[in-house]
Amino acid sequence: MAKAAAVGEKHLILGFKGVGFEIVAVEEADRLPQALALLAADTEIGLVLVTESLAEKAPHALDEFREKSPAILTVIPTHEESRHTSFTQMRKTVEHSMGLDLLGKEEFSQTERGSEE
Repeated sequence: MAKAAAVGEKHLILGFKGVGFEIVAVEEADRLPQALALLAADTEIGLVLVTESLAEKAPHALDEFREKSPAILTVIPTHEESRHTSFTQMRKTVEHSMGLDLLGKEEFSQTERGSEE
């Protein structure tokens, strides 16, 4: 059975340990590439969740992981200020795999504008 890992600030990902995730605490974005490289080398990893706050500071680390590993990597929103990075990353993943923007760029733009008013 494939393993799953949650990567991010410890206080944001600790809850995933209770449902069987490996926890990889990363407090600073400059440490994210190294943490993801270790996970990419683990052939048993099938799913990696990265907190939105880290992902938006080191998007290159996500791209490198996706090039090196067949595991699914997705960005998860947190209760802290969201900039919709998780939605944007999910839309890119779906568009890349399906060849079509199912989640709609225009719909997201309207939703984003509506929440600012």
